[in-house]
Amino acid sequence: MVEPAVNARDEILARLRTALADNPPPVAVPRRYRRADDRTDLVEVLVDRLVDYRATVHRGLDALAGLLAEVDRLAVPTDVPADWLAGHTGQLHRDAPPLTPAALDTMDAVLTGCAVAVADTGTIILDAGPAQGRRALTLVPDRHICVVRADQVVGLLPEALTRLDPRAPQTWISGPSATSDIELNRVEGVHGPRRLEVVLVGVDDDPPGR
Repeated sequence: MVEPAVNARDEILARLRTALADNPPPVAVPRRYRRADDRTDLVEVLVDRLVDYRATVHRGLDALAGLLAEVDRLAVPTDVPADWLAGHTGQLHRDAPPLTPAALDTMDAVLTGCAVAVADTGTIILDAGPAQGRRALTLVPDRHICVVRADQVVGLLPEALTRLDPRAPQTWISGPSATSDIELNRVEGVHGPRRLEVVLVGVDDDPPGR
């Protein structure tokens, strides 16, 4: 009886099985990292991180109205709250039907909400939920104005993950888009907006947009 020829792939796999045969089973490593944050100043921690990342932080819907008064061409999701737009008098472009990349590139700014914000890392997460729109809406325009409610701020990443659907398309933002070359020369705006402006609402008795 002629035995079948052994190809290179089978030989390599056989050697790997032989080499791994004596290895002990994997050891379970306990996960003792913090899963919750009991600090009471989470909003201030978030502001500190955002400023460190070169984002600009504003407070309240009045501040938002002042920002939008300076914007001519504004892109927004279809379900953006009406009171967020109170100060805008320029051209409003709702993303329905979806704006083309070329059209988005002509916008002066885009206004969205977010899903959750992580104070410890200064990260704002969008998941295409209410008032957020699709991913391209916040990646193409050069200026992103993002409204963050106080009740959306959590302390740590594990807390944020419990609020997110892992099946949803997510965008994680830690400051304006930036990268560095081998000589550490910082370049902004390569992968997204060069300007990130965060408007905190629901802080200091300022009513959040609904």
